[in-house]
Amino acid sequence: MPGVNPRMMKQAMKKMGVKQEDIDAIQVIIKTREKLLIIDNPEVAKVTMMGNESFQISGDVREESVDSAPEINEDDINTVVEQTGCSQDEAKSAIEAANGDLAESIMSLKK
Repeated sequence: MPGVNPRMMKQAMKKMGVKQEDIDAIQVIIKTREKLLIIDNPEVAKVTMMGNESFQISGDVREESVDSAPEINEDDINTVVEQTGCSQDEAKSAIEAANGDLAESIMSLKK
């Protein structure tokens, strides 16, 4: 705030029970269902007031979409093939349909 002595401001905040701590962050990522908010070169301050913690963040903000497809590896496919006797293509399709849940994939193929 312009015209306010930073030392006096800090003392006043301390009297009110407000504690501010700077955090040496290199990147902040906020994940929502639809996108990632990535803040590069952030300035992060943790503020504790009346037992509640909050964060003040500023920096260079960019957005990225969230890839909702599950990561399927060879071990997952082999596990489903061993448990069900299906082909690798069927196992991969079942894992994708179950959003990466192996137990659900196996149960759906055993029906």
